[in-house]
Amino acid sequence: MVLTSELLDRLSQEAKTSERLRMNLDLRNSPADQSQRMLNALEPGTKVPVHRHQETNETVVMLRGSIRELFYDEAGQLTQEILLRANAEPSAMNIPAGVWHTLECLEPGTILMEMKDGPFVPRKPEDEKAL
Repeated sequence: MVLTSELLDRLSQEAKTSERLRMNLDLRNSPADQSQRMLNALEPGTKVPVHRHQETNETVVMLRGSIRELFYDEAGQLTQEILLRANAEPSAMNIPAGVWHTLECLEPGTILMEMKDGPFVPRKPEDEKAL
C-alpha cells in the first residue's frame, strides 16, 4: 500500500464526518499479521480516554497536523505533555508499556501512524481512567 495524498485526504474526510471525529485504517497485510499498524485520522474535539497498554509499547509518528500527548501517574495527575508536529521536531515518540496517556488533536486534518508490539488485545476496564 502506498500512502498517497489522496488516501490521506479520504481518511481525513471520513474522520470529519465520523461521530467520534476520528477514523483509522488498518495497515496489516492480512488478518494473520499479528502486528498492530494503523493510520489514525483525528479532528479537534475527538475524545480519547486516558488509557494504558500493559503488554505493548506504542509508537506514534505524525504524518499531518499536530497533537499534544498527555501523560499521567497512577493517581491520575498530569505528569508530562509533549507536542508532536508533522515535519517538525519532535514528530514521533515511543510510549512504553504501562504508561497512562491520552492525546489532544490540535489541528484539523491530523493523521498519525500508530504501531504496537504484537497482536491486538482489547483494553480491560482497569486500563482506562476517568479523569
